Amino acid sequence: MKKEMKYVIIGLLAGLANGFFGSGGGMFLVPLFCKWVRMDDKKAFATSLCVVLPLSLVSAFVYFRNGSLDIAQALPYLAGGLLGGTLGGIVFKKISA
Repeated sequence: MKKEMKYVIIGLLAGLANGFFGSGGGMFLVPLFCKWVRMDDKKAFATSLCVVLPLSLVSAFVYFRNGSLDIAQALPYLAGGLLGGTLGGIVFKKISA
């Protein structure tokens, strides 16, 4: 399969997961980055975050536009999410893949 087609398929699967679940594209990105693109594990995890962030923003916009997103209700979870993401990134750097 052509390299460019693999990129499109990987992105499509990640986008669909984000659209359906609000996030979760990484469950496709990480294994496919490792298997199809031959990316090492740690780079695959980090790269998936760079892809999932814009996909999540697009999904959030679509949910907001459709009246399904209550930003005020989501805000209380932000502090814990930011702390967890920071701690996870620090710990991830120190452990083997």
